[in-house]
Amino acid sequence: MGTLGRAAYTVGFWIRETGQAMDRLGSRLQGNNLFKQQLSRHRTLMNVFDKAPVVAKDAFVAPSASITGDIHVGSGSSIWYGCVLRGDVNSISIGSGTNIQDHSLVHVAKSNLPGKVHPAVIGDNVTVGHSAILHGCVVEDEAFVGMKATLLDGVVVEKHAMVAAGALVRQDTRIPSGEVWAGNPAKFLRKLTDKEIAFIAESAANYKSLAQVHATQNAKPLDDTDFLKVIQKKANESKTLIQ
Repeated sequence: MGTLGRAAYTVGFWIRETGQAMDRLGSRLQGNNLFKQQLSRHRTLMNVFDKAPVVAKDAFVAPSASITGDIHVGSGSSIWYGCVLRGDVNSISIGSGTNIQDHSLVHVAKSNLPGKVHPAVIGDNVTVGHSAILHGCVVEDEAFVGMKATLLDGVVVEKHAMVAAGALVRQDTRIPSGEVWAGNPAKFLRKLTDKEIAFIAESAANYKSLAQVHATQNAKPLDDTDFLKVIQKKANESKTLIQ
């Protein structure tokens, strides 16, 4: 480290020390009303026991997602913002080209039968809508699970089947290929049209392309220009609210 580097390091050190000292002083002044905010140690991928997630190199996992334990994510798949995939009791397998959209939860659990455990298996080119819950179920290739749908242990959604938004599919239910199920509890609604079956494939392809865009943008640092744009936008929003 040269002279200029040492000087910059020293200035940076004292700035950080000053900031920490001011934080400590402010904390003392707040007394019993102090709220201590802990540093976030969020990790997108995390081991549990001896199990580690395996994610394909070209899969997109959003920075705010949590993938924990015995989980496999296949090529071209995407796990979006706020998703939780928890493979602590058993495995979760996600095929290729599948999208698990924002705030969805995939988990596995032991059933009431001794020694019986339901893994979660999600096939290729599957679309899982925002805030869906998939619990110890099987979703076959090119199936569609709507937003806020809930699939319980032992559910099987066959290829080219669709679970409507908000549906609750009870344990050990099988949804046959080419059918739409809806309601609480979910029941057969009608047959899928050819156009709707084509839409399922189109949805998976669109999300695969969109995931590549997000992966590229997430890999970029927030440079000074972008940072200033964000600050300026916030300032303009504040002025608008005041007016």
